[in-house]
Amino acid sequence: MTAPARFLVVLDADSTLIEDEVIELLAAAAGSLDLVAAVTEQAMCGEIDFAESLRLRVGTLAGLPVTVFDEVGRRIRLTRGAQALIDGLHAHGSRVGVVSGGFHEVLDPIAADLGVDHWRANRLEVSDGHLTGGLVGPIIDAAAKARALREWAELEDVELPQTIAVGDGANDLQMMRVAGLGIAFNARPVVRAQADLAVDARDLSQVLPMLGLRG
Repeated sequence: MTAPARFLVVLDADSTLIEDEVIELLAAAAGSLDLVAAVTEQAMCGEIDFAESLRLRVGTLAGLPVTVFDEVGRRIRLTRGAQALIDGLHAHGSRVGVVSGGFHEVLDPIAADLGVDHWRANRLEVSDGHLTGGLVGPIIDAAAKARALREWAELEDVELPQTIAVGDGANDLQMMRVAGLGIAFNARPVVRAQADLAVDARDLSQVLPMLGLRG
C-alpha cells in the first residue's frame, strides 16, 4: 500500500485556530473595542490595508500593562478540532504551521501547547512594563504569510503542491494562492469566492478528510 502523502498545513490563528480575535480582547481591556472591532472587520473583508489597520488598532492599546497577556490568554478559546487536526497530521508524517496577524505574546504558549511545528506573528512594543502602542519588527501581513508558507515548505522539504493554507480573512488570500490547496474556514465571502474548498462547520478536524486523512 502506498504511504499517504506528506503535507504542510499552514493555519491562520485568529478566528481559525482560535475562536477569538486577540486584538479585540486586548482592545476590550483598553476601552477601544468598538473602534478596533470595526477596523478588524474592514481589514478581514479586504476593505482596508492590513498593515495600516494593524497600526491603527495597536495604537489604541498604549498604556496597557504586560499582565494583560496572561488575562487575555485565559480567555482564549481553541477552535473545536484544533488538537485533533494537528495530531492527525502528525500521525501521517505531516507538519503544521501557524502564521498570524496577531501577536507572539499570546500565540507562543498556545502553539507550544498544541505541538505546532512552526509559527510566526507580530510583536508588540513594550516599555517599562506597558504597551507603547507600537510594533517591533516586520508586520505579518498577507505577503509575509505567503513567505512563511514558502519558507516552511522548503525547510520541511515539502513541495508546494503538497501545502495547504487554511484561513478566514482577506489577509490569508496570498498564502492560499501560493499553497497547493486553499481552504476557507468559516470565511468572509471574499475568501470563500477565491478558495479551492470551504469548511462551514467550526471544526478544524473537518480538514483531515479533505486531505484523504483520518484522525
